[in-house]
Amino acid sequence: MEFKDYYQALGVDRTASEDEIRRAYRKLARKYHPDVSKEADAEARMREVNEAYAVLGDKEKREAYDNIGAGVSPGQGFAPPPGWDQGFEFAGRPGGFEEDAEFSDFFSALFGAAARRRGGAARMRGEDHHAAIQIDLEDALRGATRDISLRGIQYDAQGRPEVRERTLSVRIPAGVREGQLIRLAGQGMAGAGGGEAGDLYLEIRFRPHPLYRAEGRDLYLTLPVAPWEAVLGDTVQAPTPGGQVEVTIPPGSRNGRKLRLKGRGIPGNPPGDLYLVLDIAWPPADSDRAREAYKNLAREMPFDPRRNLGAQA
Repeated sequence: MEFKDYYQALGVDRTASEDEIRRAYRKLARKYHPDVSKEADAEARMREVNEAYAVLGDKEKREAYDNIGAGVSPGQGFAPPPGWDQGFEFAGRPGGFEEDAEFSDFFSALFGAAARRRGGAARMRGEDHHAAIQIDLEDALRGATRDISLRGIQYDAQGRPEVRERTLSVRIPAGVREGQLIRLAGQGMAGAGGGEAGDLYLEIRFRPHPLYRAEGRDLYLTLPVAPWEAVLGDTVQAPTPGGQVEVTIPPGSRNGRKLRLKGRGIPGNPPGDLYLVLDIAWPPADSDRAREAYKNLAREMPFDPRRNLGAQA
């Protein structure tokens, strides 16, 4: 496949402005339009001019073309390198050139979707959209179907943008994680010229939960324990997504110790775990009896929590 010099086709420099490119196209279109031109090669030249303007008249296509065409001569063998179009979002071909234009293999190799025609218009897939939605943790644990309302830019019949609101019924699968994307096929931007619609990607976020905090499929619960339960060990009741369970507190447990309940997190393959983070809660000294109990404890158990800090300079 030969490389095409679109700047040469329009007779402009590579540094030409958008206005200069537009003026050059209009001048050549008047000269080679098959209905008025007496040139023997008018039809072929009109196709060449249309194709050149389809690229250079579109900001994104022109930038991509300039990137891959640096140092390549017209007529030289050429193949686009893998991933050359990464980071570019191509719109439909611009107005102002012939609807029945046919494009070369070179153009199709670079911008194939824009070169397809149906009913005299470019057939292009619609853009993908994305949005973030909030769900309850219980929806991720058990699955649910929820109606969500989204506001976004849509285009009317005249191509004018406007803000529209729509409501979609979305199935939340059990086991979905925070940050995971749910794809709704065909719910993005409508396609052009009969092209298929883009997709809508919903990013899952969890509403704050009164008990649990999620990390991936694992859940974390702060479990308050009394000092004697932590020091002596005990069996206590703890909430889990599946209901209350008995949990053994090992003797000598410290504040912040984690107890793992395997498989009791968000479902999946494998399911997440539930971690109980111990939080030693001290009884308040809000009565004479409570304050006397603390004084007795201080007398009976001499203890210096700062003994390992060493002498201060």
